[in-house]
Amino acid sequence: MDFQLSEEQRLWRKVVHDFVAKEIKPLAQEINEKEEIPPSVIKKMGPLGLLGMSVPEEYSGAELDAISAAIAIEELAWGDGGTALTIEAHNELGCAAVVLFGSADQ
Repeated sequence: MDFQLSEEQRLWRKVVHDFVAKEIKPLAQEINEKEEIPPSVIKKMGPLGLLGMSVPEEYSGAELDAISAAIAIEELAWGDGGTALTIEAHNELGCAAVVLFGSADQ
């Protein structure tokens, strides 16, 4: 069994890492003090696919495999643990429930 990341997964890790280094890590103390991720940062997460990791592409999601989603959460946690937890909850408690049990209109 090969446990190496694919080229696509390595590229994804770099994209998320670079985003976190630029947009989240410098604000980590502020995020923790205010207990809020700045809306400007959240808006930048959408186009990267961080807000729809488990959402099928047909609904404008990233439709990531489990390893790629874990890579994203790991990189977010490198920048700020609370942000990683928030985005993970959004994806797996919020989006996943709609994908699994919602209608196409939702």
